[in-house]
Amino acid sequence: MKNIRRLGTIAAVATIATMTLAACSSGSGSSSGSSTSATKSIKVVIADYSKDHTAAFWNAFATKYEATTGIKMNLQIISWNDLDQQSSTMVQTGDVPDILNENAYASYAADGLLYNSDEVLSPAVKADIIPAFVKSGTYNGKFYGMPDLSSARALFYNKDLFAQAGIAQPPTTWDEFVADAKKVEALGNGVVGYAQPLGPEEAQGEFAIWLFNNGGDFKANGKWTLNSPENVKTLQFMKDLSVTEKVTQNNPGHTNRTDGAFPLFEQGKAGMVVGFGPLQSALDTQYSSIKYGIAPMPTGNGAAAQTYGVTDYLMSFKKAGNQDAVKAFYTLYYSPEEINTWIKAEGFLPVTQSGLKAFASDTKDKVYLDTLPNIHLTPTDDPEWDKIKLTIQQNIGLAVAPGGNPQKFLDDLQAQAEAGK
Repeated sequence: MKNIRRLGTIAAVATIATMTLAACSSGSGSSSGSSTSATKSIKVVIADYSKDHTAAFWNAFATKYEATTGIKMNLQIISWNDLDQQSSTMVQTGDVPDILNENAYASYAADGLLYNSDEVLSPAVKADIIPAFVKSGTYNGKFYGMPDLSSARALFYNKDLFAQAGIAQPPTTWDEFVADAKKVEALGNGVVGYAQPLGPEEAQGEFAIWLFNNGGDFKANGKWTLNSPENVKTLQFMKDLSVTEKVTQNNPGHTNRTDGAFPLFEQGKAGMVVGFGPLQSALDTQYSSIKYGIAPMPTGNGAAAQTYGVTDYLMSFKKAGNQDAVKAFYTLYYSPEEINTWIKAEGFLPVTQSGLKAFASDTKDKVYLDTLPNIHLTPTDDPEWDKIKLTIQQNIGLAVAPGGNPQKFLDDLQAQAEAGK
């Protein structure tokens, strides 16, 4: 769910890749990538979600895939910090993976590089995928971004720090949030009211959950709304948390989620943080001394709290002779014993209807599961989102720093989106 993407030349990259793939295709190959000779191996590039589970699951999966199909699966696991750059280089140089695990797909779909679901998914598998994720994976009427797992965000709060600060309930409004954060901050001993991650790892996620809970969005009615009054108010509020109210850690713009904000909460040094399943798992095992609660996000507009969600994708590239091998990959992956094992091991949430039923008895995830079918996602179906997301990741920290200008940042972001650059 992390991302640091270099997409300044994505159009050129995709164009080169298209020519490269065409050159690699046999003369009898069709546009779907099939050919008269079946492939004997596939290259699968997977993001590294955790040191304990990712390699273990995918190595076992590769063994099963090879035993089932007779096709060798060449597995490459790459850190999220390096994945975007390396995968872009693979496409640019023609070393295209058959399956790529990423959190953006639409740029590749727009350039005709990917299989759609009609070409590689069985009707039963497609019908099992939660509609919200089919929608997020659909570009120009076709389903290209096959979801591998999902997560939903919520507000985590430290019950002991709240008790010490005299706070009885988690906040439901932004005013209450600021007041509670100040009370926790006043406890001293290096404790911060709110751990705010606006570093490049997933700054767009932190921004998204706050703007969704102030009536804002990235797009509305098919048009970009990045500099809407609601979004400007949201980013100004986020800046004020550190610059004016001083309830966050130092320099949020250089703080990532997993190696910055989460450790503060895990060490009992933050009153609140936006978190999800993996943080919850860590608190239940490695940091069990931390007594925590999970609540809906506080809102800035008086409306019901919104659930921000994220899904990553297993997209498949068209290559001569690989269509049947790709189909077999998806068939095995989306079997309940595989996909549910993977999701449970990593502490994430399901992307299938059958997965919802399988996870229903897990009471600790109820706060997420209840809202998953109506989850609020970022516009991954728009090819421009890849570049907008990158700009947010790289530059939002400057906008919320002392001297930063939220209005100008969002005006420039809107102009970038409308120009398509």
